Amino acid sequence: MQLVQPTRPGFDLEAVRRLVGDDWNAVDREITGQLSSDVALVNSVSHYIINSGGKRLRPLLVLLAARSCGYTGGQHVLCAAVIEFIHTATLLHDDVVDDSDLRRGRRTANDVFGNQASVLVGDFLYSRAFQMMVQVGQMRIMDVMADATNAIAEGEVLQLMNCRDPETTEARYLQVIYRKTGKLFEAGMQIGAILADQTRAVEDTLVEYGKQVGLAFQLVDDALDYMADRDELGKNIGTDLAEGKPTLPLIYALQRGTPAEQGAIRHAIEHGGLEQLDAILAAIHRTGALAYTLTRAREAARQATAALARLPASAYKDALADLADFAVERRY
Repeated sequence: MQLVQPTRPGFDLEAVRRLVGDDWNAVDREITGQLSSDVALVNSVSHYIINSGGKRLRPLLVLLAARSCGYTGGQHVLCAAVIEFIHTATLLHDDVVDDSDLRRGRRTANDVFGNQASVLVGDFLYSRAFQMMVQVGQMRIMDVMADATNAIAEGEVLQLMNCRDPETTEARYLQVIYRKTGKLFEAGMQIGAILADQTRAVEDTLVEYGKQVGLAFQLVDDALDYMADRDELGKNIGTDLAEGKPTLPLIYALQRGTPAEQGAIRHAIEHGGLEQLDAILAAIHRTGALAYTLTRAREAARQATAALARLPASAYKDALADLADFAVERRY
């Protein structure tokens, strides 16, 4: 099944990274330097997860947001690294909570080093991120990031409450993915505007862009869990189903399936496992649940692009629009 027809053919993520040039290389150096610890296990786990092949979209968005607002300083590099550290900390914790053994095509850190080491190094990355924010020295950025990390933690708890609950509604699901995913995208964009000393109107514009791109990104992730192959996706297919997570494809199919399909989906959500994966995949396709999920993702991406209208024309603004498209075009 084709995921989404690209609206900007030939999109090249590497070209966007080249656009920010020296900034991108500086972020890599900052991340490597800030990972340093005199505790050997911290170094081992943190380097393993940081270098596990992620797209690093969140720090890239920080760089683009700052430059699109006319920022000419250097603190956006440190802020981009902060965002990546917080994201990485959440991955370490998520994989422990979900008992995951594969991410981005590699064994998860908890599978390699154990749950205890993963949780504690996740804590190290969180605390190091806040040390880095102190270096930036702007209370508003501290405020934005404190709110974001708190919202992410609440999102994790909300997802835990939804887990194994077939009565989870679309509204409850959207609240989870906004807090877990959209909030960090949103915070990164807002930081770019704050660094550039932009007006609240411009801040609000970038906040809306970040929120909508984050939602689009997670909606596509949840669709891919039922449509990509393991090699493309870099994790086991049906992971959400195995964990009893009612994501939007399941929620939609449950509402519109036949009684037999509804029974199979309910049982899978309540008990986890992949025993009825083929039947549930058939129900998801028959009810149009994937098409619906991807339509919601495309709409979020359109809203993200529309939110950029207040920004002056620039190559950085164009790159932000391209990344909104990429969020829904990707297959991994």
